[in-house]
Amino acid sequence: MSVLNPVLLPPNVKAYLSQGERFIKWDDETSIASPVILRVDPKGYYLYWTHQSKEMELLDVTSIRDTRFGKFAKIPKSQKLREVFNMDFPDNHFLLKTLTVVSGPDMVDLTFHNFVSYKENVGKDWAEDVLALAKHPMTANAPRSTFLDKILVKLKMQLNPEGKIPVKNFFQIFPADRKRVEAALSACHLAKGKNDAINPEDFPDSVYKSFLMSLCPRPEIDEIFTSYHAKAKPYMTKEHLTKFINQKQRDPRLNSLLFPPARPEQVQVLIEKYEPSGINVQRGQLSPEGMVWFLCGPENSVLAHDTLLTHHDMTQPLNHYFINSSHNTYLTAGQFSGLSSAEMYRQVLLSGCRCVELDCWKGKPPDEEPIITHGFTMTTDILFKEAIEAIAESAFKTSPYPVILSFENHVDSPRQQAKMAEYCRTMFGETLLTDPLENFPLKPGIPLPSPEDLRGKILIKNKKNQFSRLASSSKKPGVVAEGSCPSSVPVEEDTGWTAEDRTEVEEEEVAEEEEEEESGSLDEEEIKKMQSDEGTAGLEVTAYEEMSSLVNYIQPTKFISFEFSAQKNRSYVVSSFTELKASELLSKASVQFVDYNKRQMSRVYPKGTRMDSSNYMPQMFWNAGCQMVALNFQTMDLPMQQNMALFEFNGQSGYLLKHEFMRRLDKQFNPFSVDRIDVVVATTLSITVISGQFLSERSVRTYVEVELFGLPGDPKRRYRTKLSPTANSINPVWKEEPFIFEKILMPELASLRIAVMEEGGKFLGHRIIPINALHSGYHHLCLRSESNMPLTMPALFVFLEMKDYVPDTWADLTVALANPIKYFNAHHKKSVKLKEVTGSLPEKLFSSGIPVAGQSNGVPVSAGNGSTDLNLKPQH
Repeated sequence: MSVLNPVLLPPNVKAYLSQGERFIKWDDETSIASPVILRVDPKGYYLYWTHQSKEMELLDVTSIRDTRFGKFAKIPKSQKLREVFNMDFPDNHFLLKTLTVVSGPDMVDLTFHNFVSYKENVGKDWAEDVLALAKHPMTANAPRSTFLDKILVKLKMQLNPEGKIPVKNFFQIFPADRKRVEAALSACHLAKGKNDAINPEDFPDSVYKSFLMSLCPRPEIDEIFTSYHAKAKPYMTKEHLTKFINQKQRDPRLNSLLFPPARPEQVQVLIEKYEPSGINVQRGQLSPEGMVWFLCGPENSVLAHDTLLTHHDMTQPLNHYFINSSHNTYLTAGQFSGLSSAEMYRQVLLSGCRCVELDCWKGKPPDEEPIITHGFTMTTDILFKEAIEAIAESAFKTSPYPVILSFENHVDSPRQQAKMAEYCRTMFGETLLTDPLENFPLKPGIPLPSPEDLRGKILIKNKKNQFSRLASSSKKPGVVAEGSCPSSVPVEEDTGWTAEDRTEVEEEEVAEEEEEEESGSLDEEEIKKMQSDEGTAGLEVTAYEEMSSLVNYIQPTKFISFEFSAQKNRSYVVSSFTELKASELLSKASVQFVDYNKRQMSRVYPKGTRMDSSNYMPQMFWNAGCQMVALNFQTMDLPMQQNMALFEFNGQSGYLLKHEFMRRLDKQFNPFSVDRIDVVVATTLSITVISGQFLSERSVRTYVEVELFGLPGDPKRRYRTKLSPTANSINPVWKEEPFIFEKILMPELASLRIAVMEEGGKFLGHRIIPINALHSGYHHLCLRSESNMPLTMPALFVFLEMKDYVPDTWADLTVALANPIKYFNAHHKKSVKLKEVTGSLPEKLFSSGIPVAGQSNGVPVSAGNGSTDLNLKPQH
């Protein structure tokens, strides 16, 4: 509610975008270049261009993934187009006029819309401002009313040559039941014939809403309205609406002093906004139709809008965050065959990922350019420098916080490694962090810098040799690495390490070198290893001086034991685990794994046998505090959907601050706890799936699945509604009991998934939302595609109720604390009745067995005043 919670404003469309600009749109495949006028509609829903023939093309802003200008925009390859743009003439300034808009339903299936402006630097402004619209948090998380308004705007934009709305467009937008569309048009006294057209002036916002109410009536909202409105009156007074807001739409856990309940004078503003009848507005009354639009508005968002913005403390050490991470980033399909693409680095970074992987291999003569590919498979190659260029362009478009490049380095050539390092230095420039920050030296016991400290920086994760070496120590004697120290005596870095630390590092490196020498030639045993769960990660080569010198805060090392890591206490050392190894460690030493992640970072990646690029569920490793839980971003399966949904929050920064129990050294956290977590109040979540709207383009029966992701001790049940009674996908209603998740141990680690399925199991849409970002009350839940893209039409209407968990043994005490007078009056009546039956009063008023604090393991809570923690243990 706006009177209770802040509401984010929609994006602002700059005037020049809606006024439009002349461009030439070109296509390499057809070699056609067409003059167009490019615009954004005033509400920021669509980017569209009009040809000289008046033909119009629309692009939904929510489908825009990137915009590019200058050298990063697409350049024509067709000789015909190059001649059109005079590209082969000197001083043509073509790059100053380019603009490319990238759109698509996922990160692989992309379309590039290419434009050239008539004036220089116009494309730069358009690229920046259109991308800002697409990235605005309210573009994808708009209220239900906005998505419905998008349909009206689209209808009024796509006019026929006579400037009218073709009726056939209604049938295309609402295809599930043509007869219902015709009936709704008739109810609004509009033409309904396939070849008819409607004057836009006859279809204002008020008529459009009447059309929707006729096409998709909401009897379930009428029932809610009836339970709160004045008896025998067809309206709610502002006092009734105030009562509804405070009883149903307000979080019962809120403190009434810090967050005062809504007042009638505040609610009058909502009536003025949503009530269609002017007379009702003057009288402070809300009609049933006004109630529908009120529940579709931003004040009733299912999300706490402030959680979409960067709201976490970004000044904690880097290892105190979950970091959005990608595995084998360059792949567009499976792990064994398929295309590799530098574009994937752009798309993954644009989605908010902060850790990408580069599998580097030696390039072939004559160029000897290092390549990126999946070794010993049939996947294609890309040039290393192309990937670095893509990363340099896209690294900070979505998030300003640090990017980690996880190198799996198989380039056993000092010269080619030097070339790789040079590309990093020249293309990344000052964004590349080559030296530790002054306040965070690489010493045992010193914490890592924070995301804020490292804002705008790129960090390299690659093997690091602690001493400069002669290249003669490599497997290619006689070849000296470019820029290496030509001395037979190792030169020590000023790290402040003890002699014991240096000796131990030398021993670790000798062990690694021996391991590499053993794998110098590819034999059957090696091939088997590559096909194992570890993949090629165990076959990395020596890091020569140039690459080694780029490594600082993310130094990979082979994991030995939790005890060894604790003893060394080096925050900058990171170990990588396959999902199987991480699962094994988690099952055997969960508390130690959590403690390890409090001190330093870990990376988990898919087992090598996932040749189809499927993913593991990341939740179990987040439960252990693992920071970089790397997934295959090209596969939009359930694990990836969960990852994308959660990292959409906190400003899509790619960093989510872990719960303090997973950060504080003085606290112990066991993710397998099934009872309670000290001083953390568990949550009870109840969800009632009431109805759906426009769930499918066909008339089908549908059902809804609801499940919770969280700690192992959380309720694991997956609920499912019955099939909708009829093949009605426009407004099905489910009249079922609420689904209850009684005890969510740590709400900060849990998320809720609600999915709509067609009869037979076909996916129609879903939404995954963190528990802590949910609002209590009646809400419209706008659904997403499998790749987390907003769907304009489908929505669910649900009732959510969140409370502090109260064990049964504390139920009476909770009631007594909530309303002592009411409780004791009721108790006195019971006592009087008991006296009548037994002939005497009970000895003690409290003989009914109200538990005393300390007699139960449950967490008592108070209701009414909003205090959520009566735990008697001291809080730190």
